[in-house]
Amino acid sequence: MAKDTFLNRKHTLNLQGQLLDLTSPCVMGILNITPDSFYGESRNFNIDDALLRTEKYLQEGASFIDIGGYSSRPGAKDVSTQEEVDRVVPVVEAICKQFPQAFLSIDTFRAEVAKKSIEAGAHIINDISAGELDPDMFDTVATLNVPYILMHMKGTPQNMQLSPSYQHVTLEVVDYFVDKVEKLKKLGVKDLILDPGFGFAKSPQHNYQLLREMEDLHLFGLPLLVGFSRKSMVYKALDTTPAEALNGTTVLHTLSLLKGAKILRAHDVREARECIILIEKMQQA
Repeated sequence: MAKDTFLNRKHTLNLQGQLLDLTSPCVMGILNITPDSFYGESRNFNIDDALLRTEKYLQEGASFIDIGGYSSRPGAKDVSTQEEVDRVVPVVEAICKQFPQAFLSIDTFRAEVAKKSIEAGAHIINDISAGELDPDMFDTVATLNVPYILMHMKGTPQNMQLSPSYQHVTLEVVDYFVDKVEKLKKLGVKDLILDPGFGFAKSPQHNYQLLREMEDLHLFGLPLLVGFSRKSMVYKALDTTPAEALNGTTVLHTLSLLKGAKILRAHDVREARECIILIEKMQQA
């Protein structure tokens, strides 16, 4: 297990001049602007739907809204860059107008989509490929000077789950981030968040081993984001469905908070916030 580096960890994000304190964990609400996300209830087909869900998330205590126009579920259909832009940019603009206090994340692996979304008012880039699927992404992040979430994944959403293989999944994830973080810091990117990539190019065993050993990722001194919400590692393990996977998601959120997660990316914001509140009550007792 990695040595605790609490005193050296980064606890703030600069969001276009506003500092967000991550000493207390927070929730990122998932806003899918797609017709084919794996959890049907999370799909938002128009701007009005997106605004209603954003309002609900903010009322329930979300610190971020994560807007995605490209489904990253295993085997998802590919869409063009222009289609992705057309899906997300109007939503970013509408949310910024109606909820100017909201911090917005753009869930994309494409530099052009990221750039246009940030120009439209988004604050953070959330890249499932950590620059692997677009060679321009790292330079774009550095130029835009915004926080960057980099996730571990092998392959693409279309092929990542065909035959995931590791000698030791946690060590390989750590090695992956060592290289990425070094490159980004050389480019001058200051605000980095690491996402281990639960459910991305990993078997159930890989996912649970990575969760068990998640403290090892603290060696970077960077905030950790986790995404378990209603995923197959929950509902397949419980022989249920995404619609019935809230309780299992809550269990994994709780475990990850005990292991130092700082951001819970979730479909169910209120329940995720409740996990944080109760864990903090215990820690403060």
